[in-house]
Amino acid sequence: MEQHLDHFMNFLSVERGLALNTLEAYGRDLARYLDFLEQQAVAAVDDISAAHVLGFLSMLKSSGLAPRSRARSLVAVRTFHRFMVAEKIAAANPADRVESMRLKQALPDVLSPREVERLLAAPREATPIGLRDRAMLELLYATGLRVSELVGLKLGDVQVMLGCLRTLGKGRKERLVPVGEAALVALQDYLSDGRALLGKQQAGGYLFLNRSGNGLTRQGFWKIIKRRALQAGIRKNITPHTLRHSFATHLLENGADLRAVQAMLGHADISTTQIYTHVTRERLRRLHEQFHPRG
Repeated sequence: MEQHLDHFMNFLSVERGLALNTLEAYGRDLARYLDFLEQQAVAAVDDISAAHVLGFLSMLKSSGLAPRSRARSLVAVRTFHRFMVAEKIAAANPADRVESMRLKQALPDVLSPREVERLLAAPREATPIGLRDRAMLELLYATGLRVSELVGLKLGDVQVMLGCLRTLGKGRKERLVPVGEAALVALQDYLSDGRALLGKQQAGGYLFLNRSGNGLTRQGFWKIIKRRALQAGIRKNITPHTLRHSFATHLLENGADLRAVQAMLGHADISTTQIYTHVTRERLRRLHEQFHPRG
């Protein structure tokens, strides 16, 4: 079973091109699944039944795993078995008989346009760090990039004269994203007066560098946006994804086409983008309740 898992992980990495974080999640979920099967004395692939899959999910629930994490584990198990059927390792997929867990879709947190302005204005200092932070925040809000896409940008990925950037999204799919004027100005300030002073190594040609001259990590930017939000007096629980959510929501509120927003966000399925139409409707409902005399 472990050998089949190794082949499956290689398939996800090489042929599907999944991101490292996604691969690690698959690996954790399936290692836990194989441990469960071993405890059940299941030795052969074709001995696995739907009852075993249900028993695994029940075990996850008993251990206190959240519904969303259990649903992710079921997806991993189902995909693993589907791979084994396709490779003729197994005759059937026992997980196909197990219904997917239906989760209540939580609406993402977004910032108001005024809160965004406060956040973007927080890095006031004309230092390399201040210029870098301002450029990163402006660029994130202007493009709706994922944080992994932002920190992974190389110098050659941004075409300042053309007003756009190139990024590799999930599944290593390339897309071009337009960049607004305010973000371009902040980026030019950082490139001319900040980046070269952050370090001498500048390894890998990354656009955004830490104090040592190396590329920033996702965790590093997480700390930056938390610190800048506090500095701006914003008490909401802000993450890098909050600016991505705000980018999409504000575009739709101002009349942008849903398909255009889907393309800019890099969503493979438009149903993923449609969550933001729910956000805008919910916001309108709250405004109506707050300001209408009979709300």
